[in-house]
Amino acid sequence: MKREFEELYQSKLTTAEQAVKIVKSGDRVYGGTASSGAYALLEALWNRRHELEGVTLMGSNNYQYTPAYDESIDNPFLFNTYFMGINERKRLKAGSPVSYNSVHLSKVDLWVRDIAKPDVCFFEVSKPDEDGYMNYGPSGTALHKYLQEATKYTIVQVNSNTPYVLGEGNKIHISEVDAIVEADWKYDDYTAGEPDEISTQIAKHVLREIHDADTIQLGLGNISIAIGYGLKEFNDLGVYTELLAQPMYELMESGNVTNKYKGFMDGKTVFSFSFGSPDLYKALDHNPDYYVAPFPFVNDPRNIAKNRHMISINSTMSFNLFGEAAADCIGWKQQSGTGGQGDFVRGAQWSEGGKSIIATSSSFMKNGKRVSKIVPYFAPGTAVTTPRSDIHYVATEYGCIDVRALTMQDRARAMISLAHPDFREELTSQAKAAGLI
Repeated sequence: MKREFEELYQSKLTTAEQAVKIVKSGDRVYGGTASSGAYALLEALWNRRHELEGVTLMGSNNYQYTPAYDESIDNPFLFNTYFMGINERKRLKAGSPVSYNSVHLSKVDLWVRDIAKPDVCFFEVSKPDEDGYMNYGPSGTALHKYLQEATKYTIVQVNSNTPYVLGEGNKIHISEVDAIVEADWKYDDYTAGEPDEISTQIAKHVLREIHDADTIQLGLGNISIAIGYGLKEFNDLGVYTELLAQPMYELMESGNVTNKYKGFMDGKTVFSFSFGSPDLYKALDHNPDYYVAPFPFVNDPRNIAKNRHMISINSTMSFNLFGEAAADCIGWKQQSGTGGQGDFVRGAQWSEGGKSIIATSSSFMKNGKRVSKIVPYFAPGTAVTTPRSDIHYVATEYGCIDVRALTMQDRARAMISLAHPDFREELTSQAKAAGLI
């Protein structure tokens, strides 16, 4: 680092305990997203909890432990999020104050400016480069640029384990921050085990719709993992995705992904945030094969559509007989978020040769009883994440069907054929009673 920036760095260097004293009662404090959480700063803020009132923490999917997000202890902090992750769901279930805003990730900048309105931002960043720029790391680029523009105060947690990821909107200069704290924090391993039998069967159906040189977007979960590992049978794949997960990294390492034929940002695996193994995060460091950019760029359906043969694969918790997807809440219980599903569903279908696929297992077991995930209609309070006018392919372990050109009557028949056999007769009777078939 150049001497002038080294001096500026040292002038702002302090302890976490001293840095968080800038937070006052009533402040709105952003703490991180996904694999980019400022945990040392959050813990220092937690230690001040008895001095503060009405502090709202903001962020999403911070999966590593911090008492500031712990729902099992007396926690005075409020919480606001644009996507319900693991800790957010736990807090909500435990009755802790959690507010959620439904927003497409392509419009997360609006959440920052109009809803989050941060007073203080905690960012985990890399060590500075020669010119005094610190990188937002494996997930921070997704929205930290907009938070930095909106906040009153910025405190960065410099972590020597944070990779310097190349891309757009991916860094912050020493001159732009109010305080610097050095805290090395190891990244937890976020890799799932082997996919279950049903997810593997779903993947087999979905993989029949994929070809060499297609461009892929995958989400989280067992189905995506099964599909991701199934893609090792394909060549010259491209990746354009909001989430860079472990299977995609392994496809890069094995040579299945070359990004040669995307037609947009060729040669680059493009993403906004990442979850995976420590090896994945190490691979991102100064690697020109990866390109990270904010959600409003990556999730813009107009940019998604620029990729040739864009295959968007997402999951849902339930389908109705129209094929509509309830992917973020069932009844009044919020489970996740709108996220990027709508962005990629539309962008993929606008792509040359593109496809949007939404998948789920046909049923699940609850208290020893099988429950169908395909229902005639959703429970009251359920939000439709993807409406029938946007649905393309629907997949379960019983097949993968293009329902886009089907009448609502034929859609109902198709959805019934994708349901678990135990429920097909009942669903048929309910569809007939509704005059649907």
